[in-house]
Amino acid sequence: MLRVSAATVRDRWPLFAGGLLTVTLGVALVQSSVLVLVSTGEPEIPPGTSGRAAEQIREGYVGAATLLGMATPLAMFLAVFIVGSTFAFAVEQRRTELALLRMIGGSRPQVVRLLLGEAFLLGLAGSALGIALGVPATWAQGWLLIGIGLLPDDFSARWSNGVLVLSPCVGIGVAICGVLAAAYRAARVRPLDALRGAPRATRVMTAGRWLAGVSSLALTVLLVAAGHGADLLGALLIAMAVSVFGSIALSALSPLAVPLFGRLLGTVLRTSALGDLAQAGLRDAVRRSASTAAPLIVLVGLLIGLTGALNSLARATGADLRRITAADLVVTSTGAAAARIPDVPGVAVASAQSRVEMSVTARHRIEQRSYRRTYHAGITAVDAAAYRRTHRLALRSGSLDALHGRTVAIGPQLAAEGVRSGTVTARIGTRKLKLRTVARMPEVLENGSDNFLVPRDLVPAAMLADAPTETLVQVAPGTSPRAVADRIRTAGLGEVRTLAGWADARVAEQQRGTMGIMSVLMGMSGLYAAIAVVNAVVLAAAERRTEFAVLRATGLSRVQVVVMAAVEAAVVTVIGLSLGALVAAAALAGFHPGPGGVRILAVPWTLFGLLVVASLAITTAAGALTAMAATRPSPTSLLAARE
Repeated sequence: MLRVSAATVRDRWPLFAGGLLTVTLGVALVQSSVLVLVSTGEPEIPPGTSGRAAEQIREGYVGAATLLGMATPLAMFLAVFIVGSTFAFAVEQRRTELALLRMIGGSRPQVVRLLLGEAFLLGLAGSALGIALGVPATWAQGWLLIGIGLLPDDFSARWSNGVLVLSPCVGIGVAICGVLAAAYRAARVRPLDALRGAPRATRVMTAGRWLAGVSSLALTVLLVAAGHGADLLGALLIAMAVSVFGSIALSALSPLAVPLFGRLLGTVLRTSALGDLAQAGLRDAVRRSASTAAPLIVLVGLLIGLTGALNSLARATGADLRRITAADLVVTSTGAAAARIPDVPGVAVASAQSRVEMSVTARHRIEQRSYRRTYHAGITAVDAAAYRRTHRLALRSGSLDALHGRTVAIGPQLAAEGVRSGTVTARIGTRKLKLRTVARMPEVLENGSDNFLVPRDLVPAAMLADAPTETLVQVAPGTSPRAVADRIRTAGLGEVRTLAGWADARVAEQQRGTMGIMSVLMGMSGLYAAIAVVNAVVLAAAERRTEFAVLRATGLSRVQVVVMAAVEAAVVTVIGLSLGALVAAAALAGFHPGPGGVRILAVPWTLFGLLVVASLAITTAAGALTAMAATRPSPTSLLAARE
């Protein structure tokens, strides 16, 4: 059967072009991700690097590994999805051919082996191309990760011969997984179908599709209901799950949902003859319409849902920063400049918070496991009295009144990380000190908040003078914050921002890596969706040549047929985008209303608008171009050939 499969792939290669491209891209992405991931396993710290810089390098490597861990499964999921849709189309278009094979004695297992052989050859060819494409893809991934600040400038991925085994396994595995459902459907083709002239009168909603759609929809509804009572972290996790399962549900049920939405749009389409024909095509060619809409549902559901959830979490973090900070202005400067801010007229309180170059080694205990860890970053020197006046925080234990001398407070970042109370070991320059734990701060939403707070009198004056410092300023009653800000700027004491501006900038800086990750995922998902949509439109054009010929024979011009096809593609796109937006809305439902009535829901309208414009442009152009190609022969020749 493998020889027959090879002949089929050779003769009907346009049917498999989209699947081949998808497997090639999937293999290249997985191969490059694995090479970069292996290279990030042991961060190379240059000699002489400070402890803080070394810790930042390690965190960047962890962020890169997180990105690759998210991108690789998503790529494989989308690849299987697109290969599956490709073979589903191929089975429908080859129904007569498969029935003839059954009529001359082919058994159901032989039909299954035929399609599995085609998938094997597709995966093998895609693996070979993907291995070659993976070399520049590895360089591109490294460059991208360096560009978004996750990896150092001198990073380079190392080659491993193991990918020569991994890549073919991935390519063939993706192709085989994608074809399983189509192979099962092909085995059910009856021999008498070869004698019938209506190959499209087949049941689209199979038992497997019903099971996948209904079960995913039920799980989505349960998750949405649970999201309304969850905290912010729970809402974020639920939003991610709803984006995935909701997309799967509506994609599986798209043969039902797309015609239903088509009827709702019928009042608009029936205003013209071409619109009426487009609606008829939308209603009758259910599989074609559903295959075009499904990638858009997945694209919009995943991207808008995930991006909106992360943006909402960022907005909640900003709101939390403004809530817990009691200040009018925030000044960014050195420690030496911060020491002069209290002397500025109109300043009532100035709380300097300096990030100092020191290390703290603390003992952790989590679930009967005890270990020691040394921290170089997130250690902030504060004046306890001023810190209390500029922060609205209820401590989990202890008191900041005792934060002076050889003491330390466990910061918000480590509040729930199992750091044991008692003593920690600090190293300041060449000095090694034992510090007593006097307080444990509460958790906050901000990612990257302080690990430890130490008293300013513990740190040498020279180190404080050079340390990056943020000073929270409360102005005197009756004094204009703007006037005080102008005085600080005039004195050259640092960059001055309002509390809201500082909180937004701080969250944006922390979100930079996350947005870089989302940009990668968005680009990859958009590319896969474009391939899937164009592939569906191109495959559908082959079976519409006779349909277009009949339309032209009944009086429509070639231009009118092309316009009708473009309108139909645009309508299917609008339906797919609408269903995807429905999934995204369900994913973001847990963020509205926010805690305490604070508005934290952040819908990425700009991204959604770009997706709408790009999707309409791609699908409409693909529909028009394929219709032009399908209507190039004369209608009489096509109808005569059919007779």
